[in-house]
Amino acid sequence: MTNARPVTAKAAAALPGGARPPKTPAFRTTLERLWRSQRRTDWVLTALVVLIAVAAGNSVARNDNFEWGVVGDYLFSRPLMLGLGRTLQLTGLSTAVGFVLGVVLAVMRLSRSPLPVAASSLYIWFFRGTPLLVQLVFWFNLGALYQQLSLGIPFGPTLLTGDANDLITPMSAAVLGLGLNAGAYMSEIVRAGIQSIHHGQTEAAQAMGLSGLATMRYVVLPQAMRVIVPPIANEVISMLKYSSLVSVLAVPELLYSAQLIYARNFKTIPLLITISVWYLAITTVLTIFQHFLERRYARGVRVAGRSRSATSATAIEPGADIPGISKAARPAGAPPTSGEDR
Repeated sequence: MTNARPVTAKAAAALPGGARPPKTPAFRTTLERLWRSQRRTDWVLTALVVLIAVAAGNSVARNDNFEWGVVGDYLFSRPLMLGLGRTLQLTGLSTAVGFVLGVVLAVMRLSRSPLPVAASSLYIWFFRGTPLLVQLVFWFNLGALYQQLSLGIPFGPTLLTGDANDLITPMSAAVLGLGLNAGAYMSEIVRAGIQSIHHGQTEAAQAMGLSGLATMRYVVLPQAMRVIVPPIANEVISMLKYSSLVSVLAVPELLYSAQLIYARNFKTIPLLITISVWYLAITTVLTIFQHFLERRYARGVRVAGRSRSATSATAIEPGADIPGISKAARPAGAPPTSGEDR
């Protein structure tokens, strides 16, 4: 591209017959201004990204092997809708189990007694140190270790009992595996959030007569949620994807439902694309929900931040009173303020 130079009066006078110089088109002038205002590297990178995106889109759209028609046919099919519902159910139950367990383990880890700290540390070490797929298969085969499962007082009466093969179904094994594994990770997130709150908050709540449980519920956790929410949201999204692992237990979630279909019609790629569309759609909804949840728990911080910005942006007139600085603290020789006698 050539740079258009302005025609001077001398050059215009030299034109034959006093003709006026041709005007540069407006769009060309705009392009030249953009070219000068932006860095050339940005333009080159932008053009490269657009070129790659157009080439990839053209390749996907013109490749008949993707079978977009099959994707559209199965997108809202009944088996996949049932699998989608089971995936959402697994994600919700596992997240609830993991969050409650994570709060309990985090409180145990922050205890002053060494036994709860050791028990919590051992739990976290075990469930973070073994693969999730191994844990799922282990819980599904728990009946090989215990034929009868019972609930009661240790060395005392038994309250509930049942056959392990009846209690440990594929669904219950999936919720156990996903929830117990998530609890180990969420406990560390909750612990970090609790430790981010200044200990003076706890001391003030206890000075007001609140119990330890009430202090945690009404003072510490509401403030810690601002730190906890973003990583917990990541865990929920990860849980959504980890739920596909339970297909090894024959739980009819989204992936397993698609596997049953493409085992019959051999439309593997279109069905994998179909369930990927649903995973992306749910992830998008969860991301939007996370955004509004973060805004809710960050309201106080945003208001305080705006107040500080407004205070710092206020112009201070020469000689005016400055809050927090008394007359006695003013340096010798400084001009008096408007409210004092000169």
